[in-house]
Amino acid sequence: MVATGFASFDTTVDKTNRLLKDIEDAYGWPKERRKQSYAALRAVLHQLRDRLTVDEAVQFGAQLPMLVRGIYYEGWRPAETPVKMHSEEFYRRIRHDFPYSIQGDTEQLVHTVLETLQRHISEGEWHDLRARMPADLVTVIPG
Repeated sequence: MVATGFASFDTTVDKTNRLLKDIEDAYGWPKERRKQSYAALRAVLHQLRDRLTVDEAVQFGAQLPMLVRGIYYEGWRPAETPVKMHSEEFYRRIRHDFPYSIQGDTEQLVHTVLETLQRHISEGEWHDLRARMPADLVTVIPG
């Protein structure tokens, strides 16, 4: 655990590191690839956020650890959401935002990140997220 001297910060750094480690473990990446797990998380979160309505995005963001919430909201333009996109566009945008090579394909990367997020979000909020997604994108969100 990181010791910042402020309990709330220590907790959010620890939760964020666990989330990133879970992504790394799912991919078999060593800790030295932390920048890649961060980039994968960020790319998926941003496209997910941009597809949701403002209210839905805020409800989902409230479930995230404080540090991850900052990543999630970084650069957000609520007036420009939701961005209508089908699953192919969703994957294309994530691939564009993820600057590293991928084992497998973008779908596998997205699935890995979302499965990891699912373990860190309340079950009720996860079901709400799936219920709010259009039919073409609900298949992207693990059940």
